[in-house]
Amino acid sequence: MPNQRLLVEAVAALAAAAAVVRFLPFRHAIRSAARRGSTARQIGSAELRRICWSVERAGEVVPWRAVCLQQSLAAQWMLRRRGVDALLHYGVGKKADGELAAHAWLTADGEGLIGADAARGFRTVATYPEEAMGR
Repeated sequence: MPNQRLLVEAVAALAAAAAVVRFLPFRHAIRSAARRGSTARQIGSAELRRICWSVERAGEVVPWRAVCLQQSLAAQWMLRRRGVDALLHYGVGKKADGELAAHAWLTADGEGLIGADAARGFRTVATYPEEAMGR
């Protein structure tokens, strides 16, 4: 039952993230998940993995293409709601054909959560919340 609730929450968070990314200017969309949630706390690694799994799984079944930015925003919202300080990274890199590419991924306590495996070869240009980079 807890996984079903997390999946429902993840689908709702992905839908909200898709709307935010589509209708808000980038700076507002990206900062929407970076707002401080409840009091910072640690959750167990099993719960952390279940939350990330739920976002990734929901991203596979929603009727739209849930890209890395939407998944990272959704997971960041879910984690911050639980008091976890998750950090969204936005990076740029080049594809094999030399074309410029962008990627978003999420970390918490230095551990890669959503999209971190695909982040190799991308240079971080911003993190959210911004104070993580001393801004």
